Amino acid sequence: MSTTHDLTVRFLGVRGSIATPGADKTAGGNTSCVEICAGDTRIILDAGTGLRILGDERMARGPRHSTILLSHLHWDHTCGLPFFTPIYVPGHRVEIATGPNGVMPLDAAVREMFRAPFFPIGFDDLGGQVTTRELRSNDHFVIGDITVTMARLNHPDPVYGYRLEHGGQSIVYATDTEHFSVVDPALKKLAAGADILIYDAQYTPEEYPTKVGWGHSTWQAGAELARAAGVPQLVLFHHDPGRTDAQLAVIEQAARAALPGTLAAREGLVLCARDAERAAAA
Repeated sequence: MSTTHDLTVRFLGVRGSIATPGADKTAGGNTSCVEICAGDTRIILDAGTGLRILGDERMARGPRHSTILLSHLHWDHTCGLPFFTPIYVPGHRVEIATGPNGVMPLDAAVREMFRAPFFPIGFDDLGGQVTTRELRSNDHFVIGDITVTMARLNHPDPVYGYRLEHGGQSIVYATDTEHFSVVDPALKKLAAGADILIYDAQYTPEEYPTKVGWGHSTWQAGAELARAAGVPQLVLFHHDPGRTDAQLAVIEQAARAALPGTLAAREGLVLCARDAERAAAA
């Protein structure tokens, strides 16, 4: 999927709030999950229902270490964890990390997902080596060949955006964030000069006035952010669960008119940071 010199992103789940499969949603019904790759390093962002597919792939390739960076702990971003097969198999190592949630330690929160009456297998009975790592809200660290920078975003519960860099290329993941009346300065700083911006665009500008305070944004705010931060490729993400393929195409077209090259994320889509500027100009 990637070469040593390329930073790529693959979309496994693009839907917001709840999984919604259907014949009119071929863009994807799985909730948030993307994989960022550079060389032999693979980092998973969010653990929605799209995570199950990655688990099957990793089982086929044999034991390895999986790092999962969570934007936050809402159900649609974590419900794939109990169905990520490597956590049950000896020899596999899985690290789950995110910033403070303001309620309980991350380890305690993850253990709650593996507790009766909500799930039949307890955390201590998992066969793989599963660990948690609580990050600082503005952390900066390295995982393999990829450098990661964090920033806290605007959501009803604490949520974190990530900038992943390798070889002079960068991808920013900013979902479940609500825009302000001006471009969010924290996000502008995080995204400055990046090649690809993956941005929460759950609502249309027309829908947003009735959704203020819900913690999500619009394609219009995403385009403004991308322009302000100098990002050539905007990818709309976290699609509303009721959004059909036809409706998504209309949104994508409107966004492209405002910012050429904008894409609506679809399951299976793979983008290379190196190609972002050329793709945006096409």
